[in-house]
Formats: sequence, structure tokens, C-alpha cells
Amino acid sequence: MKTLEDYLAGQVLLIDKPLNWTSFQVVNKLRWEIRQAFNIKKIKVGHAGTLDPLATGLLVICTGKMTKQIDTFQGQIKEYTGTITVGSSTPSFDLETEINETFQTDHITENLIHKTAQQFIGEIQQYPPVFSALKKDGKRLYEFARAGEKVEIKPRTIHISEFEITAINGLKVYFRVVCSKGTYIRSLANDFGKALNSGAHLSALKRTKIGAFNIKNALSVETFIDSLKN
Repeated sequence: MKTLEDYLAGQVLLIDKPLNWTSFQVVNKLRWEIRQAFNIKKIKVGHAGTLDPLATGLLVICTGKMTKQIDTFQGQIKEYTGTITVGSSTPSFDLETEINETFQTDHITENLIHKTAQQFIGEIQQYPPVFSALKKDGKRLYEFARAGEKVEIKPRTIHISEFEITAINGLKVYFRVVCSKGTYIRSLANDFGKALNSGAHLSALKRTKIGAFNIKNALSVETFIDSLKN
């Protein structure tokens, strides 16, 4: 069992983020639980890389003095698994918003899907989703999007080292991707649909690795809370 001194000196906690939680909510919950467990007023807690509410999987959470390492962890290579649904798109590129456009899919074969995935391997230019937390002129991009305001977004250079199609079931394309910091898998899904001469959106996402950290070693929020009480 970890002591208060352990958490203050600094711990790296691997947490499996639940669906529909924001990364910020997970950090807040863990901070509150640690404070309650040890009857303290303050402790630093932060995460090394946001996951969207509709994504699950690995959150690297640092406490105490280990929060100084957050930037280092954020810069490491990440691995995700998930599902891209072909034939329809949404403004947010995932299921946060409703489907607003549908496309022909008769021409899409399994061979075309596999060949198209190869186009995205290496250094590519990617436009972040307009429904994202990136800031422009002091405002989050999603604030512009929700207000119906158009905003110019500049592309960024990212690197995808692996984009593996693991299964195809009708319009559902299951994948595994290994990529650099700053990659938006939602944008990858949207661009993938366009490259198929159709459309697509991200319908499920799980982060499985950050550098050497693996989801296999992560705890649920509930299991971590229980560990504080034992």
C-alpha cells in the first residue's frame, strides 16, 4: 500500500479511462480521493495526454513531483485500437455529433481498404478537428464550432509508423495505429474516408500504449480508489 509520502514524492498511475469521462474528470476524481484518503488539502495531480470523452484506455496520471515528467510522457509514441465506420461522416469526425452526410460505398473492397491505409504511413499533414480543445485567439476550437463560427485551422505535421487494418465487417473497419504526439485519430478516420472516395467517422477508440506504458497494466478508477482504502 502506498503512503502519503509516496504520492507526494511522485507516482505514475496507469488508469483505464471509462467511456464518457473526460480526462480532466479522471484527474479530479483521483486527486479528491487521494486528498480524502490522507486527509490533506492539496496535492498535485495531472495527466500526460488527453483522451476524448468517447475514447477509453490508457491515461498516464502523475502525482506530486512526478508531474514534472508530464511533458516527457506526452511526447512519447502512442498506440490506439478502434473502429472506423465507412459511408458516413460527422462534423466532429466521431460520434460526439450526429451523422450529417452519407456516401456511396459500393466501390469499396477489402483490398482497397488495405491499400488506402498504406497511404497514411509516414510523415503526413493533418488538419485537427474543429471540435477539439486546441486554442486559437484564446478560444478553444470547439467553442467556435458549437457557435457555428468558421475558423481557419492550419495543418500540422505528424508521423504514423503503423496503420494496420485488423478486421473488416461490412462498413466497420477495425484498426491499430502507432503514431506521434499530436495525432488526431478522428482526423485520420475522416481523411481515410475521403481517400476511399467516400466518407468515414471514428466510432470507437481505445489507447493501448504510451511509450513503454501499456493498458494491460492499467487499473480502473474504482480499483485505484479501493487500493487507497486497503
